Amino acid sequence: MLGLKLPTDPRWVNIVEKNIEDILTDHAYCEQKAASTAISLIVSFPEYTELVQEMIDLVEEEMSHFKMVHDRILENGWTLGRDRKDDYVIALIKFFPKGGSRTTQLVHRLLYAALIEARSCERFRLLSEELEDQKLAKFYRKLMISEAGHYTMFLNFARKYGDRKEVDEKWEALLNHEAGIMKDLGNRETIHG
Repeated sequence: MLGLKLPTDPRWVNIVEKNIEDILTDHAYCEQKAASTAISLIVSFPEYTELVQEMIDLVEEEMSHFKMVHDRILENGWTLGRDRKDDYVIALIKFFPKGGSRTTQLVHRLLYAALIEARSCERFRLLSEELEDQKLAKFYRKLMISEAGHYTMFLNFARKYGDRKEVDEKWEALLNHEAGIMKDLGNRETIHG
């Protein structure tokens, strides 16, 4: 369903289980960045009314996810750590050339967002199925379902606002690029890397 070209190595869950505090901190910031992306799309493309309406809802949802992750951090007696650069996203957003029409820029941003959500969904599925901590596994199952909805929403908007054939070709190329990134980054104590 997600179209990812390189699935996450299931051994990544072992890294997660040894680094729960780091993973939760990274996850909390991923939720904040997702909300920030939605706000940025509103600011950059206010004339796309349907997109704006969906992004307003997404900001609320992503911040509620941030709160859920932050609450879990606090339940463990930890405090939110500092944000670290996201090597996965940094590598991913170098794929499409800068510039182009506003529509092209919008489509590229929507495709990046769709792929980030797809990878999150895939990783959350793995955590929901493989984590020994059943409470945490159940937590990630709920979030996995939400991420799947975000992935399809962003991809559908890209297809709506861009030429469908061209968007699908770009999506396929981006998926291949992302697989290369995952070969290098797929084994870290972060949600994406």
